[in-house]
Formats: sequence, C-alpha cells, structure tokens
Amino acid sequence: MATPKFPMKEAQLLPDQHEFVVPKKHIKIPTDIAVWQKSEAYFEYLGFILAMNEAVQGKALDAECPPSPLVDNVVQMLNKFDEWITEIPPTEQPQRFGNKSFRTWHERLQQNAVEELKQVLPEELHRAILEIVQYLCESFGNPTRIDYGTGHEMAFLMFLCCMFKIGAFKNDDKVAVVTKIFNRYLELIRKLQLTYRMEPAGSHGVWSLDDYQFVPFIWGSAQLIGHPRIEPRHFVDQGIVEAYGKKYMFLGCIEFISKVKIGPFAEHSNQLWNVSAVSSWPKVNSGLIRMYKVEVLSKFPVIQHVFFGSLLSLAPMSTPPNYRGAGLNVPPPPPPSATSQ
Repeated sequence: MATPKFPMKEAQLLPDQHEFVVPKKHIKIPTDIAVWQKSEAYFEYLGFILAMNEAVQGKALDAECPPSPLVDNVVQMLNKFDEWITEIPPTEQPQRFGNKSFRTWHERLQQNAVEELKQVLPEELHRAILEIVQYLCESFGNPTRIDYGTGHEMAFLMFLCCMFKIGAFKNDDKVAVVTKIFNRYLELIRKLQLTYRMEPAGSHGVWSLDDYQFVPFIWGSAQLIGHPRIEPRHFVDQGIVEAYGKKYMFLGCIEFISKVKIGPFAEHSNQLWNVSAVSSWPKVNSGLIRMYKVEVLSKFPVIQHVFFGSLLSLAPMSTPPNYRGAGLNVPPPPPPSATSQ
C-alpha cells in the first residue's frame, strides 16, 4: 500500500499574549503512558513526524530547498557545538565507555544554550527560549550516565517541532529542517558518540533499530520512495551504501553502523536485516512508523524523560486528533501493528 499523502497548511504564529513556561516531566509511573497517548503533545509530536516524513518523500539530502536564514542559523549553532568537541578532547581514562570529558562539553551546552538561541531567533521570539531551551539541552545525551538514545533524539525533534509552533520555521522550511538541520544533528551526534564513547541509553538500544537512533530510518526510508534503482534489499550492499550514503539518510545510518560494528550485518543489526526483506520503500516507511509508535512512543523508560509545557502539553486532546503539529493538518495513521512485509 502506498504511503498516504497528508494535506498541509501554513503554520500559524502563536498569539502575542501566549505565555511560555519552563517545561517539566510529568510521566512518573508506567500507567501514566495512557495520559501521554491521549495528550495534545502526543498528537502534535506524531503529526510533526508524519508531516516531515511526507515532505521529504523522494528527496535526497542535496535536494534544492528555498533559502531560509533561520535554518542556516540553526545549522551554524550545531557547527559551533561541533567545534566544542575539538576544544574539549576526551580525557585519558581506563574504562571503555563514558569518557568524562562529555560532562564538560554538556556543561558548556547548558551554560551557553540560551545565548545561542538568542543568536538563532529574531528578537520578538526570544520570549520562547524559556521553554524551548530545555528540549535543546536534552538533545545530546545524559551527562551523568554519558549515554544517548531515542529519548534524546526525541528531545531534538520536539525542539524542531516547537520551532515550527512558535513560527520560527515556516511551511517552506520542512524539507530543509530534515535534510539540513536534522542531518547535521546526526553528524554531530555520531561525533559525540565516538569521541566520548557514549553508551546506548536503555538496555543497549533495545528501543531502537540500531544502538542509538530511530527517526532517521523513518525519514530516510521516505527519501528513497520512488528511487529508480535502490530497493530495500540493496541497503545491505556495501557498494550501494558507499555510493549513496551521503545522499540518503537511511544509507548514511547503515554506513555508520558498518563502521562501528564488526561481524555479519545480520547478527549485529538483526532488526534492520529483517527490514531489508520488505518488498518496497512505502511498506518499509509505514512499517517503521508503526514500529516507532510501539517501540518508542509507548515505552515508559523513554517517555518518563519527556518534558511538557505550553507548546507540547500533556492536557488531553479535546478534539478528534487532526495532527496539528507544526501547523499541519494530517489524518491519523493506521493503528500500531508489527512491521509489515
């Protein structure tokens, strides 16, 4: 079945009197997951994932995008975070995982994040920083455990969703937010993981397709829908991965996994190996969305760390879900089930 198209409309700016708040964690016990799954935040976030997914269908990472100063500003901010890694080299220590220099890097992030966002955003949106800075600071891993996982990835995606909701990003920015900003974020995260030898969060990445990420596989499979040459069975072909890894996010993820893991692909990345047997990219894409809802958005160990505020509220969705995230109006996806083949 082909991936459904989602109608979209221009994001609306929040009213001038909107009151931003410092977001807080509210999911305290496993039964709270039911509250999350009926909340405005859940439908806003899932709608954002679906809208970006549709926007990048068939578009490579080097696809032409309308120029956007805000998108460029966020990329420059991520570039600066990357420079900090060079300035804060890993310390010599005996243990294999968790280099303590990451704590120094993360402390710099926390100390500078507000000022960095002031440089990214126009002055009239500075009042939103109070709320969105929390999502940014949560996006790069945990400084105590020196680990990273799908919850941190989710925090960055919530940051991007909030940037649409406050009107910083516009409707025309959707493709660039994925191909320029999110892809640059992935490059930065990989450098952090390798430099500071970060542990996978949770039970060694049990809530992900690889040890760390999930959403680049969703959006990356959307990019490959309609590709004249590359089919799902080809992503385990090293030649295809090397030739196209810089153009398609999904293949870039496979390339990174192949660099950091040893042994047969079917053994160290069994779930992805199973995905390679799916017949088409639309089926891969829709199956991964269902899998994300079950394996990430329904897991208490992930959702207990999510922050809720005025932009992503835990209040129950009062109207039927219309996936309003980022000012977008999309119908709900099918109910969760196992990845289809």
